Amino acid sequence: MLDILNTILVFILGLTPPILSIWVMQRAKERAQARLQDAMQAPTVRVLPRNHCPPDQYYLEGVGYLIGDITCRFNARSAYIRCAVNPSGPCENCRHYEPKKSGLNSS
Repeated sequence: MLDILNTILVFILGLTPPILSIWVMQRAKERAQARLQDAMQAPTVRVLPRNHCPPDQYYLEGVGYLIGDITCRFNARSAYIRCAVNPSGPCENCRHYEPKKSGLNSS
């Protein structure tokens, strides 16, 4: 009788990890599906209020919104990056500032 109980105990202990693994995987799958549904129902475009825009942002006709000092040689002409040398800014008193060259020779 003791051998039968030991066999049943070993059998139950052997099946416990796979059963737990299947249960954990199922729960993870359900959570992933729920997060995917939330992501699909979320708005695709989030508009930031104007008070969250950088203070040095301005609109340039034909180009769009830009940030940073447009007179600097390193300005990225982007709404997200100020320049190649100091991408996060600020532009005021930047030690890398170089005025743009006009491209015209005065000879």
